[in-house]
Amino acid sequence: MTHHSTRRQAGFTLVELLLAVTLMGLLLALAYGGLRAASRASESGQAVLAESSRLRVTHQFVRKQMNLMLPLSFLGQTGEEGELVRFEGDADRITFVGPMPGYLARGGPQVQQLAFVDGPEGLELQFTHAPLIGYEPEALLERDPVVLFTDLQGGEFSFLFEDLEAESIEWVSVWEDPAAMPKAVRLDVQFPVDSPVHWPPMVASVRLDPSAVVPGSGSGDTYAERIQEMIRNSRGGDNRD
Repeated sequence: MTHHSTRRQAGFTLVELLLAVTLMGLLLALAYGGLRAASRASESGQAVLAESSRLRVTHQFVRKQMNLMLPLSFLGQTGEEGELVRFEGDADRITFVGPMPGYLARGGPQVQQLAFVDGPEGLELQFTHAPLIGYEPEALLERDPVVLFTDLQGGEFSFLFEDLEAESIEWVSVWEDPAAMPKAVRLDVQFPVDSPVHWPPMVASVRLDPSAVVPGSGSGDTYAERIQEMIRNSRGGDNRD
């Protein structure tokens, strides 16, 4: 009797193919999920870095401008019409005179304003300025403000006030003597809770002795008048820090 050996043909069964396709699909899904997570993490990291860089640059700019406040008079929006003031401030905004970087403005010191304003995307911190020469209060309204931050949770200015008679010093939310300068100005900004950045503490000190800016203090008025005379004489000159 002759015995014939049966040989199994080489290849995959349908079950094996289905199993292989299923495993490949799972591996591809896991790989795609990992790539998506890595891409999102990269985008989130880049966004945080960009926001942190923007915050740092803005913080430095605002601090520098506030530190360079000058005791120069301008037409204010408080008090009697046409009254000259040196500083205006409340919890929502401050207006003062100071130099601008030469590449941003020419023509001497500028009247500058920082203000918290309700914008289309929530509370905004805005900055605007106008030349001190020939300044009118409407000049700030005619310029498009620079939006430094938007979608803020809150913000406030406060001012260091020294009461010489009571021999006390305290922070106040409204500056009631526009003819004088505060000893220091503090700016607090609150970002939303889910924001990846936060506003570092900022306190800008006025670099001049208060006696040089308070009316009726003798040499103080003369000092301010001399600076204003220099500005009038250098009309159109280059502006330097």
